[in-house]
Amino acid sequence: MSTARVAVRVQPGARKTALLDRLASGEWKLAVTAPPEDGRANEAVVELVADLLGVKRREVQVARGASSRSKTLEVAGLDADEAERRLAAALAALQGTRKDGR
Repeated sequence: MSTARVAVRVQPGARKTALLDRLASGEWKLAVTAPPEDGRANEAVVELVADLLGVKRREVQVARGASSRSKTLEVAGLDADEAERRLAAALAALQGTRKDGR
């Protein structure tokens, strides 16, 4: 079974939980409403990424950066190319629904 590694940059305590952008560094920018206390933001990130990728929450875990805004997530059952494709499609769909083009 393959495991994808996904690099994310997290904005905790945001107004809404969402996939925001793809950064020049290659990281996916995410916002979560949960505060960075007691692992709550990490749980929200795991839940958001599982939803975006269409996998079960238990298949996503924080591999590196649990106390940092930059994190590496491991996603069981997906290869890296498929994870990237799904996140890119989710971002494209979100950008298509925004009126300001962002």
